[in-house]
Amino acid sequence: DPVRLVRVFRHCQQLDCTLDFHLATLIRESLPLLTDEVRASPDANVSFRAILSEVGVVFPTLNLMHELGVLGRFIPEFDGLTCLVQHEFYHRYTADVHTLETIRQLDLIFTEAEPISAKYRRALHEMGDPALLYLTLLLHDIGKAEGIQGHAESGVRIAGPIMDRLMVSPEGRELVSFVIKNHLVMARFWQKRDVDDPATATAFAEIVGDAEKLRNLYVHTFCDARGTAASLWNGYKDTLHTTLYLTTLEHLNLGGDVHATHEKKKQMTQQELISRQIPGISNDEVVAHFGLLPERYFIQTTADEIALHIQMVNRLLKSIANADSVGSLKPVIEWKDDINRSLTVVNVVTWDRAGLFYKLAGAFSVAGLSILGAKVISRSDHIAIDTFYVVEPGRGVVQSTAAQEAFARTIETALVSNHDLYPEIVAQAKKLSAGRYTTTASGEALHTSFPPTVDVYHELAMQRTIVEIQARDQIGLLYQLAKTISDHGFDITFARIGTERGVAIDTFYIESSEPTRPIDQTRLETLRDALTTVIKPAPVAAAV
Repeated sequence: DPVRLVRVFRHCQQLDCTLDFHLATLIRESLPLLTDEVRASPDANVSFRAILSEVGVVFPTLNLMHELGVLGRFIPEFDGLTCLVQHEFYHRYTADVHTLETIRQLDLIFTEAEPISAKYRRALHEMGDPALLYLTLLLHDIGKAEGIQGHAESGVRIAGPIMDRLMVSPEGRELVSFVIKNHLVMARFWQKRDVDDPATATAFAEIVGDAEKLRNLYVHTFCDARGTAASLWNGYKDTLHTTLYLTTLEHLNLGGDVHATHEKKKQMTQQELISRQIPGISNDEVVAHFGLLPERYFIQTTADEIALHIQMVNRLLKSIANADSVGSLKPVIEWKDDINRSLTVVNVVTWDRAGLFYKLAGAFSVAGLSILGAKVISRSDHIAIDTFYVVEPGRGVVQSTAAQEAFARTIETALVSNHDLYPEIVAQAKKLSAGRYTTTASGEALHTSFPPTVDVYHELAMQRTIVEIQARDQIGLLYQLAKTISDHGFDITFARIGTERGVAIDTFYIESSEPTRPIDQTRLETLRDALTTVIKPAPVAAAV
């Protein structure tokens, strides 16, 4: 009975035993017995579904089936992934190994006590059929056998007959197909969107449709990333991912009541801070702060963070009263280490002015620090409250007092004298070894054929104007991009800065510096052309 070639692995899984050498050899020699008839056998498919249902111990069994050639023989669509090199700059494994690694990650969520896994385990327990995610992970990249481009869509088509053979229910088919088709969407959303913006949760909720799909996509994205490369996931990305999940889940659960919920939370936070009696801060200052900022500021900003911002605004206003006109330009700066996310949060409060973002970005570069992301917001009285998430390259949390002092000194000079920081950025990069701008820390240079791209567009659903850039990372790139945006009459209200293996992946939300000047297509095309000039690789001199 050739069905036993599948069933034997189910027995090994149940009994927690291994195959001896002779049995493993016999299985390899018997692979031709796995015919279309066996693949269509209900008994064989029931055994295989049972393997995928044994949560926490699926990877060892599937990995053994793959090593012996049974997995690709029983699911020939999967065999197309075997030893398939993935020509994407963030992938470390061949497609088959990557797929199995994602399944290992799901096993670990079920079985390990790693703190980061707890929230994903909670999401799994809230699913109707958590084990179905094993099948989704097994099939999520199945379309890559036909090519990387459009593999999510082709994967849905290829997965259909497999799910027919495995007798997956109509509800299960719909869920698996949805996640396969959209398995890249969630990460791209938080990589390029402001997760604190209510419009982001609204737009993403329209894509996922219901909480069950959201939970599956949430856990799947985590497993997919962790199964791609060990270094691809970190605490900062996990926070963005989970914030998008929670805000979208809230939107799906509350629907039209979400605005009222946010307003209630805002009022409760205001009352809490008044009751707290922040040292040196009057109740009027607290009330004024809450009245001068938009709703999105209060959604993810904690009471402690708001209290800090109020104190910083108070210090700024006092410094203006006690200083000359030059001294009044100095920003108020606070540094706070976030050990869990391996980064430092830098809050900067100052008068809002044209070009503020690119000057701040340049000052961080001069100080030798890398920006991961930024939230830029202004009160209606023109006081800017900018939050940057920065790291020391290769170290994480900013431990260098000299770097902090260099940032403060540089930004004060830049705001007072308005001089170009680019020469200082280049000098600092050379001092720290400019090699990290052309290769990654592991020495893996980006393939020369990587196409730099600039996209500038209106996102109608979110009512935002967005700039998306992918380019080879280079000295002073962020400064030049931000300065170009400012020079063309735009203010940056949000930035997400990323670098993966020498590739800069940056997103900016922009607004017109002059509210009365409309943002038309001509302005956007002019900006796009200017940014494209910035990211174009320098011409290589011809060999003599």
